Amino acid sequence: MTGKKEFISQDLFDFDKSFNKKIIGTDEAGRGPGAGGVFASAVYFEKVTDKIITELSILNDSKKLTHKQREYLYDFVKNESVNETICIEVEEIEETNILACSLKAMKLACESVISKVGKKDILVIVDGNKLIRNFDYPQQFIIKGDGKSASIAGASILAKVTRDRYMDKLDEEFPQYGWKQNKGYMTKSHLEAVDKYGLTKYHRESFFRKHFEKQLTLF
Repeated sequence: MTGKKEFISQDLFDFDKSFNKKIIGTDEAGRGPGAGGVFASAVYFEKVTDKIITELSILNDSKKLTHKQREYLYDFVKNESVNETICIEVEEIEETNILACSLKAMKLACESVISKVGKKDILVIVDGNKLIRNFDYPQQFIIKGDGKSASIAGASILAKVTRDRYMDKLDEEFPQYGWKQNKGYMTKSHLEAVDKYGLTKYHRESFFRKHFEKQLTLF
């Protein structure tokens, strides 16, 4: 490769640069699973050098990357950006709802980064089609932002890898649910384990109501 424009990361950084602001990107991981907390990260790349563009040449939506690629990018983004990752646990998810909790995690992560980089000329860009609630700073949502923005893609990596590691630890406590593989998503094998062993303190009970109602109709 000869020119840095050949890297997809250059396009992602150019997207952020086009706003002419200090861009803080935020994304979440774990809205869909039936077990575990929801995570959100916020990322601000203070300086974008040729080295960063080259090293992050595979930067993209975390779901489109392999486990090995995500692990590599996690360490690099962690070290080359101002960032924060927040988890909202199952108890609060059950008390309110998953959307409110994912937006709260984004809010807290962004506020932490803002406290480090300052309020002047910032713009928070949020992956998806929702804005952060009760947020005192300029923000804009970006649909499919993790494939457009370097800062959102970086946040996607941090949130995804942090949550995956968290679910791996929970798997050590409750190995019968296969969380190391399914990360808490309601796969066929996960649902079968729930039917056999019941729910744990890490399960989002409200997510299983339809499953249990379906089971009752079989009798």
